[in-house]
Amino acid sequence: MSHQADLARWFAQLHRGAQPLLMANPWDAGSARLLASLGFQALATTSSGHAATLGRLDGAVTREEALAHCAVLAAATDLPLSADLENGFADAPEGVAETVRRAIEAGLVGCSIEDHTGDDADPIYAFDAAEARIAAAAEAAHAGQVHLVLTARAENFLHGRPDLDDTIARLRAYGEAGADVVYAPGLTRGEDIRRVVAETGRPVNVLALPGVPPVHELAAAGVARISVGGGFAFAAIDALGEAARELRDEGTFGYFARTRAGAALAREAFAS
Repeated sequence: MSHQADLARWFAQLHRGAQPLLMANPWDAGSARLLASLGFQALATTSSGHAATLGRLDGAVTREEALAHCAVLAAATDLPLSADLENGFADAPEGVAETVRRAIEAGLVGCSIEDHTGDDADPIYAFDAAEARIAAAAEAAHAGQVHLVLTARAENFLHGRPDLDDTIARLRAYGEAGADVVYAPGLTRGEDIRRVVAETGRPVNVLALPGVPPVHELAAAGVARISVGGGFAFAAIDALGEAARELRDEGTFGYFARTRAGAALAREAFAS
């Protein structure tokens, strides 16, 4: 627990550097070790990438499965690990708090909780309910020896509600409720990201997406952390699909040109 507490303090400090923390998102123990070998300072799970390893779509993983996955990845490297815990696998604040307590038991030093309900007909929790859920998560995250770095996510832009004013109001409220980091996945315009940084009063995470400004511009905007979500996982799945289609349709083995480089990366990452 002392080591985990030290990792949590270091993870928090990484959000205060001169450059944004580049936080890569592995989907299994092997990808976690490979990313660690490439020099990333912190890692985070990806709910969509994890679901894909089980042959499912995002949102189809249970709390038990997610926490077991987190424990495997936390043990895979010596790096701080945060986790995408979706909506906390609960609607009620008490259920969200229990998820956060169990995340600490799994070895995590950070986690994110989103305000997406999982219901396409009503995708975002009402403002007051969402704030209460983050307050309960923060109390659980900060109650013990391990000060879990809690990230609060406002999901408007991923679910057909591109309301920047409401997004900022939510992130401000989540910060005031105790969130350590705030995050509005789906933002791509530099001016919107700058507003979030200027008006929320907490370190801001940005999701790397097409159209998002490059790292040096996000650094100039004051962004504290950049993550890739399921981006790396689905890039790997695409490479698999491309190789498989070549074999099936062409009967050729050109994909082996990539395997040499991949095998070399694996040997370097897994030898230690």
